[in-house]
Amino acid sequence: MTDRYHLASIFLETTSWSAAVRAPLAGDASNRCYERLTDALTGETAVLMDAPPEKGEDITAFTYIARYLCDQGLSAPRIIVEDTQHGFLLIEDLGDDLFARIIQRDQSFEMPLYEAATDVLVALHDAPMPELNPFGPRLMAELVEIAFEKYGRNVNPSTITRFVDRFEDILRQTVVGDLVLVQRDYHAENLLWLPNRKGVARVGLLDFQAARAGHRAYDLVSLLQDARRDVPAGVEMQMIDRYVTMSGVDEPGFRAAYTVLGVQRNLRILGVFARLSLDFGKPQYVELIPRVWDHMIRGLEHPALAPIADIVRDNMPTPTPEFLSQLKS
Repeated sequence: MTDRYHLASIFLETTSWSAAVRAPLAGDASNRCYERLTDALTGETAVLMDAPPEKGEDITAFTYIARYLCDQGLSAPRIIVEDTQHGFLLIEDLGDDLFARIIQRDQSFEMPLYEAATDVLVALHDAPMPELNPFGPRLMAELVEIAFEKYGRNVNPSTITRFVDRFEDILRQTVVGDLVLVQRDYHAENLLWLPNRKGVARVGLLDFQAARAGHRAYDLVSLLQDARRDVPAGVEMQMIDRYVTMSGVDEPGFRAAYTVLGVQRNLRILGVFARLSLDFGKPQYVELIPRVWDHMIRGLEHPALAPIADIVRDNMPTPTPEFLSQLKS
C-alpha cells in the first residue's frame, strides 16, 4: 500500500466510514485520485478525494466553490469531512450518470440534457458573485502560450509575444460585461444527471475548483465545444439561442465573445493535450486533438480574430496522422 493510501485510512478512521469498502473511481488529468466508499450494512456510498498537497493540489478551492454552489440551490457534492492539511475530502456521491454516458446509451436524451445544463448556467449567472480571482484578458492570452510551446514546432519567442499582445487586445475589446463564476471545465463528462431532483438541481456538478470570475460565454463554450464528444451544430446553435433568450444579454456582443473565447479555450487545450502526452506519458489525449482543432479553426474565421489568425495558422501544425503520431511518441 502507498503512503497516501495509509494516510487516507488514518483520515477515514476519524469518520463514520472507517469500515467502508473502498473501490477506485476513474480520475482526471490532475493529480487527484478518487475512491467510492460503500457502507457494507446500509449500502450508502460516499466519495473520497485524495488531492496530494506535495503535488500542488489544494482542496480549499474545491470546498469553497462547492459550498457556494450548494447555497445557490445547485448540485455540487456536499462536503462531509475535510482534512485540508493532508489533502483529503469525504464528499457526497452523486452517482455515475454522466451526461456523456447517458447520451451514448440513448441519443434522445441529448437535447434535454443540454437544455438542463444551459439552464444551470443561466441560474448561476444570476446568482450573487463569490470572491474569486478574475479570469482577465492578459491571463487568458498568456495561457495560450502553451499551444505554441507544446503543440507548435520551433516557434520564435518573438512570434509568441506578438500573438499574446494582439490576442490580449482582442479579448479586451470583445470579452466585456459583468463578471460571473466560470467553472472552466463545464462539459458532458463533468455533469451528472440527477432526475430525482428538481429544476436546475437535476444537474450534478464536478471539477469546478479552478473557478474564476469571467465572462458569461466561457462555460457555454466549454459545454458546446466539447473536446471529448461531438456536439451537433444544431444543439450548439439552439443552446446559444436559449441562453441569450433566458438571460437577456446583448446577442451580437455575446456571440462575438463566445467565438473569441472558443478560440482561446481550444488553443490552450491543444497545448495541454500535447503536454499531457509529451511530458506526462498520457498519449490518449492526442486522440482528441482533431476535434479541438476543428473548433479552433472554425472560430478563427470571425473578423474580430483577424489580427492573430495568420499567426495561428502559420505556427500550429494541422493534426495529420503523422503529426499526431509524433506527439504520441
